[in-house]
Amino acid sequence: MDSHLHRRILEEWRGLPQPQPRPDRTISVGDALAKVMNSLGLSERLNEAQIAGAWKEIVGEFLAAQSAPTRLQRGVLIVSVLQPTVHFELERNWRRPIVEKLKARFGAKLIRDVKFRIG
Repeated sequence: MDSHLHRRILEEWRGLPQPQPRPDRTISVGDALAKVMNSLGLSERLNEAQIAGAWKEIVGEFLAAQSAPTRLQRGVLIVSVLQPTVHFELERNWRRPIVEKLKARFGAKLIRDVKFRIG
């Protein structure tokens, strides 16, 4: 039954005007949490944690043992590397495939590039 018609029938039957129903302003918990995290600046931290959790799967066991993502700054993932030889290998041969895998998994908006740092 149409809500407008339902309201009119109740008004006539009771002899009193019915108050207008309140609009539904509920939102999902996920939307509310995302809004709060963005307002507090924590969404980037959450993304960093997700990337760190997936790092081993993206680069493989050996490279994950030699490197670790440290922070995400304006779409650039900063990765600490333990050895200069591994840094050279990552920079020269693995950079592009790693960026492609990260973009495929987390989106091109979140990850634009990867920079490797020794340390």
